[in-house]
Amino acid sequence: MPWKNQGGGPWGQGPKGPWGGGPQSVGPRPPDLEDLLRRGQDKLQALLPGGHFSGMGIALVLVGALAIWGLSGFFRVQSEELGVVLRFGKHVRTVQPGLNYHLPYPIETVLLPKALRVSTLSIGMSLIDDPARRGRTMRDVPEESLMLTGDENIVDVDFTVLWRIKPDGVGNFLFNIQNPEGTVKAVAESAMREVIGRSLIQPILTGARTTNEQGVQELMQKTLDQYGSGIQITQVQMQKVDPPAQVIDAFRDVQAARADFERLQNEAQTYANRVIPDARGRAAQILQVAEGYKEQAVAEAKGQSSRFTKVYDEYKKAPDVTRQRIYLETMERILGGSEKLVYDGGNGNAQSVVPYLPLSELTPRRPPATAGQQQQQGGTR
Repeated sequence: MPWKNQGGGPWGQGPKGPWGGGPQSVGPRPPDLEDLLRRGQDKLQALLPGGHFSGMGIALVLVGALAIWGLSGFFRVQSEELGVVLRFGKHVRTVQPGLNYHLPYPIETVLLPKALRVSTLSIGMSLIDDPARRGRTMRDVPEESLMLTGDENIVDVDFTVLWRIKPDGVGNFLFNIQNPEGTVKAVAESAMREVIGRSLIQPILTGARTTNEQGVQELMQKTLDQYGSGIQITQVQMQKVDPPAQVIDAFRDVQAARADFERLQNEAQTYANRVIPDARGRAAQILQVAEGYKEQAVAEAKGQSSRFTKVYDEYKKAPDVTRQRIYLETMERILGGSEKLVYDGGNGNAQSVVPYLPLSELTPRRPPATAGQQQQQGGTR
């Protein structure tokens, strides 16, 4: 008889327990465990042949239990899972998604990790519940994101790591690491700090983001492979890379001054690239003109000296003829462009001179008409 139904005892009269009076039942009382066992035993005896536990009845019970035990080995693997079958605790095989079978417990058991799902891990930021916005908001975690660069500057880096379980490393994932997410987070933060510590702040904030992401991914994968974790890092994404909030205004001023310096330097280099070739071209032109003048002067001097030598040779042969010829050539060269007429009267007969009227000099020359005057003359016509 249960102790709760005993009328007396060391705790007094009524349904009391060792800690005092129990709750008084107002509704219907729950069925007694002994009554349930007795009823189940009576039904089992009624199902057995002969109404009692005979040899055939026990055999049927054992066959049914064995059938149920054998059917308990069927299991289903979902689309994001892989089935890891353990035989007495040892990994024997890995099964794909779908309906599969393993030897019933306790011979074989199965574990179902989310091996085909890509997990996301955020470092330097976390999602928290925001009752004011009725949702979740992002909060910075400075103890994770503040890092020291190679030139002793502080930078705030928030990044995301995408990772999954290797298809051939599910066993290592289950048995070699105890806290996979915490391990990936610790390795990611350590790798990012190492890569940032080897770099200068200027490339980190501008064009070296892709290089840093690849460096962190390779370093993380190498470390996790050394742990035998069975984890594959698919991608590292740097979400925000800024100086600390306390000095961001001053840092922006420095960045603006540096941008102005680079702009002025580029403009000066552009001006130098334009002026220097021009000056070099002019210098080369002057040198070429001087060289040409030199060759021309030398050639003219040689020609004149050669001409003088030849004239002198002819003069020695016939002085009178040569002297007359030189005189005539000189007068022809001097008076060849003159408009004056010189007439030698000969015997002094002035009547033989034909009067000359220079009409071209008497007619006044008009300046050429402009385009406006030509249009006006054309309109009047």
